[in-house]
Amino acid sequence: MVVILTSTVKLRDLIRQIRSARTAAEERSIITKECAAIRDSFREEDNDNRCRNVAKLLYIHMLGYPAHFGQLECLKLIASPRFVDKRIGYLGAMLLLDERQDVHLLVTNSLKNDLSHSTQFVSGLALAACGNICSAEMGRDLAPEIEKLLKSSNAFLRKKAALCAVRIIKKVPDLIEVFIPLTKALINERNHGVLLTSVILIREMCTTNPDCIDHFKKCIFNLLRVLKNLIMAGYSPEHDVAGCSDPFLQVQLLRLLAVLGKCDAEASEQMNDVLAQVATNTETSKNVGNAILYQTVLTIMDIDAESGLRVLAVNILGRFLLNSDKNIRYVALNTLLRTVHIDKAAVQRHRNTIIECLGDVDISIQKRSMELLFALLNTNNVRSVIGELVKFLSVNAPPELKSKLTSTIIISADKYAPSKRWYMDTVLKVLIHGGQYCRDDVVNSITQSISESPEMYAFIVQKLFIAVKEDIGQQPLVQVATWAIGEYGDLLVAGPCDIGEPIEISETEVVDVLEHIITGSLCSSTTKYFTLNALMKLSTRFKTEADRIQKVVGYFTINTNVELQQRSVEYKTIFKRYDTMRTALMERMPVTAQSEKPATTEADNVVEKNEEAAAAVPLPVAQDNQQDSLLNLIGGLVGDQTPPPAPAAAPANNDLLMDLLGLDSGPPVMAAAAPAIPPVTAINKQGILVTFNLSHEGEKLKIVVESRNNTASPIADYLFQAAVPKTIQISLNAASSTTIAPNGTIHQEMFVSNPNKATLKMRLKVSYTSGGVPAPEIQETLASFPVSY
Repeated sequence: MVVILTSTVKLRDLIRQIRSARTAAEERSIITKECAAIRDSFREEDNDNRCRNVAKLLYIHMLGYPAHFGQLECLKLIASPRFVDKRIGYLGAMLLLDERQDVHLLVTNSLKNDLSHSTQFVSGLALAACGNICSAEMGRDLAPEIEKLLKSSNAFLRKKAALCAVRIIKKVPDLIEVFIPLTKALINERNHGVLLTSVILIREMCTTNPDCIDHFKKCIFNLLRVLKNLIMAGYSPEHDVAGCSDPFLQVQLLRLLAVLGKCDAEASEQMNDVLAQVATNTETSKNVGNAILYQTVLTIMDIDAESGLRVLAVNILGRFLLNSDKNIRYVALNTLLRTVHIDKAAVQRHRNTIIECLGDVDISIQKRSMELLFALLNTNNVRSVIGELVKFLSVNAPPELKSKLTSTIIISADKYAPSKRWYMDTVLKVLIHGGQYCRDDVVNSITQSISESPEMYAFIVQKLFIAVKEDIGQQPLVQVATWAIGEYGDLLVAGPCDIGEPIEISETEVVDVLEHIITGSLCSSTTKYFTLNALMKLSTRFKTEADRIQKVVGYFTINTNVELQQRSVEYKTIFKRYDTMRTALMERMPVTAQSEKPATTEADNVVEKNEEAAAAVPLPVAQDNQQDSLLNLIGGLVGDQTPPPAPAAAPANNDLLMDLLGLDSGPPVMAAAAPAIPPVTAINKQGILVTFNLSHEGEKLKIVVESRNNTASPIADYLFQAAVPKTIQISLNAASSTTIAPNGTIHQEMFVSNPNKATLKMRLKVSYTSGGVPAPEIQETLASFPVSY
């Protein structure tokens, strides 16, 4: 059935026809025909149906179809003397116009006239439109009218004018001085609507211009009086919402108090009693009360509240964790995570409840619970918390969380481990239950820890062998196991160790397992590299299996994997031509010295994110004399483009061992002792202090980058980047963490190779988020280093 539309179709009939469309094509057909009819009506200047046509056009716009051709018709309706036309015209202007379009400036004169209209409802329409589409130019023109309406005796107009003033201040901060004198009368207003909008206006002033905070601190007493009256007042049908008296006003008052009391002990002292009353007298059976309590907690944590009040706030969040509503539990976990650095002891009391949240089916709650438990870790609770997290990993952790969970468990276990035995047991459990989700750097970290524990070699290699014998599907587990077997395989077959269960393992059994790994199809190429190296090392430890190992190694001399083939050919060459040196070449790696961990503050225990920071790619260089500034990290760096002299040819080397390993056997050169290098302050902006600690490591310059958070808020997603001219090579290791607590530090190693002795210039960039909001990027140029090499 074909529906014939005309420009006089009523809005309800159009809605009925669109909803009756069975397909999207039929709906588009109806809307296209109606839009054509509306355009014809606009061209004919049909004043009688203009209001109806614009209303239909707004409905079409809300469905997502273009309706920009009705903008000028909205302006005509606004200029109409009829209230019905003005209402549709202003609604259309708020939907179809914005400050990015020049057309909206045409409505300024109509707004100015309607703001002075004798009818409050017409002025209310103009105020509503101004509060939605006001631009900077419009704000400057209409500020006098808004100021006049703020002094009006009509409460209906005053509350709308206050919201309009909020919009103007956002667009033109310089106009704050115009509205400050009016706030004293507004704050004493009895009408809740005017009082609510006045509080919003004052908070916007304090946020936009912090200098206003001192002025409004004089109003704290009045604000507390209003808040206390709302708490203690009896039932008022005009303002009651689910048993709470005007919760919207209470929340806005609490937000304003948080701004006024921040970093001010005297102002916070005035608020303590009233905030305690709000926290204890608010009904929690409905969401309205929970919303007030949530804002109360945020206010307590923002101001310099006394310790007892902070404990009360944390206990409120603890009660939220027991709520059946998942949204409330998520809000509680998120807030605890943001405030854990303020009072960690109070949050620790709710650790068992947080652990129970790990069993929730909602992945958002699981993630926040996991992050909060990592933040609560210390040497006293590491056994119980890590045990629960390992259980979570093995039972119900979703795949999306396992990568972060496994990596952070291993890092945290290494940091707080009560003993080496416990740490190794924990690492094995993580590798067994979630090894395939571990990052690549976890394998290196574990092998480093194993090499630093000579007394644990026998226990570790036996545990790893048993685990890999049962399951070769977890690649990081197999890589760590094959590395350990290659290094300490002789301890595996030497008999029972002092630590662990007595087991008997033969050399043949060990080689069988390694051969199964390297010839199977389940393991990755990287795992096979580890296994080939392990077999080669065992050829010197398992004398009876040396011939068999030589055959297994020879299988891969014609492999399609170039890396595996190259290693196989090299090892086969060692067997045939340099067999006398094989034992010396395949000796056990020396014990690695225990690495020093950077000192951390108590707040540094927050372990939230451990993602690798990417080093910037070497950038092209451009010649520019006396130019101090460098280009940005993407554009390039300024330096010397003169080609460096060719390096001198290395002397001939006839020594077989040195030829095999590709080393230079020339006479050793005694290096002079390097003088101590003072630290360099690279960045000191926005509360972020980045310091370079310089030292030489061979021919390279080693820089330990220390990033310190001097702000009062925790920092997340911290990323430090550095770029140098293309004649210099730079490598940037992963940071110790991407989260920095207030007054906390993280460390990151950077190596710079400058073989041509060019002038070292470095372009630095730091990005991070604070309070969940991305902070402005920090960019700095470091053109002078205290050392030349």
